[in-house]
Amino acid sequence: MKTAACVAFFCLIPLSSFAQQRPLVTEDPETIGAGRMLVEAGFDYMREVEFPVSGLKGHLTRFPLIGLSLGIGEVGEVQMDGGPYNRLTITDRFAAPLSHMLVVPGATTSDVEDLVIGTKIRLVSEGASRPSIGIRSATKLPMASNEEGLGLDTMDFFSSLLVAKTVQSVRLVGNIGLGILGDPTRGDRQNDVLTYGVSFARAISQRGEVVGEINGRKDTRHGDPPPGTESHSTLRLGARYTTGAWRADAALLFGLLAADPSFGVTAGFTYVFQAFGTP
Repeated sequence: MKTAACVAFFCLIPLSSFAQQRPLVTEDPETIGAGRMLVEAGFDYMREVEFPVSGLKGHLTRFPLIGLSLGIGEVGEVQMDGGPYNRLTITDRFAAPLSHMLVVPGATTSDVEDLVIGTKIRLVSEGASRPSIGIRSATKLPMASNEEGLGLDTMDFFSSLLVAKTVQSVRLVGNIGLGILGDPTRGDRQNDVLTYGVSFARAISQRGEVVGEINGRKDTRHGDPPPGTESHSTLRLGARYTTGAWRADAALLFGLLAADPSFGVTAGFTYVFQAFGTP
């Protein structure tokens, strides 16, 4: 009985401090707390990644992936995510809408990661019988170029409803929302997609958790979507280990649709500290 209580207690405590939930991308409505700063860094390696706009296919490494979150009051959070270096080892080239713009003569290409800036607000705190509820809005800024084959040069907007509930030693999180994606081949067209995510985190000790999720987007357009705005869905299975203000994580990635990478791995860490005092 005491062990079960400790596990449940552990599952509740880190949520306010580690609300970003690496290695998962499904967003928890809980924020990190007033004046706190969350810093996360890691890498992804994915095989058979396809870029339908530039006509490249290969194995993609993204390192380091960096995320920063700052707690604004008890219910608000500002987020920024990006990375300075993505590298694609090219295994295939095919005809694509913007393949004529490529300046990639060799078997590799590299670029920066697109920058995502977002805000999250917790609307309802979790209670004994009710889930916590929040909203998140984010904008993706086009940092990567289509000349290197890894970017789309489009600005995208996302908004999601976030719901979460802790049941004994399991944290369940769900996201549903809208993505407005620019067409990289036409400046007067966009594609509206349904975004979704369902995740779990189960405490197996006072410091360790196993985690998993299905996260992606669904094209809602009649007919073929604009290139680069196709449906995607990814399964992630992994683990996290927390000690003090640090958390280490690792996960396996499995693409579920034809346009997704076949397989991948990700690993990284998260650190939370008090950035400034609050009145």
